[in-house]
Amino acid sequence: MKQVLLSFSLILMANAAAADPTALAAINAERAAQNRVPLVYDAKLEAAARAHAEDMVRAGFFAHTGSDGSDIGQRLDRVGYRYCFGAENIAAGQRSLSEVMTSWMGSRGHRRNILHRKAEAVGLARAPGNTWVMVLAAPC
Repeated sequence: MKQVLLSFSLILMANAAAADPTALAAINAERAAQNRVPLVYDAKLEAAARAHAEDMVRAGFFAHTGSDGSDIGQRLDRVGYRYCFGAENIAAGQRSLSEVMTSWMGSRGHRRNILHRKAEAVGLARAPGNTWVMVLAAPC
């Protein structure tokens, strides 16, 4: 059974974890502080995050549901990521990685996603206007 967790807050980011090792390090520092295994960067997860972030900016909305009615599971399917776990954090307005991580870690739903024991990989995107999306998942 696929599990999809949607966070209650939203955040999107343009610099990918692969392009910005600082992002992956910040995520994994939070996980290490709670005795969680580190996540690995995944380009497909970044692609899913980027597509949703850009969709929100282009269509002028902020939600976990895409302009076409898609959810995180459908967006993972679109990028060819075969998942058994998926979660999404979104945010808007934070001007830096530090600000968005502080916001997410201060939100119960976002924090739960970042620290989730089933998460194995992450992709992060930041779109214009400081719209952030983080996708966490585990392959099947």
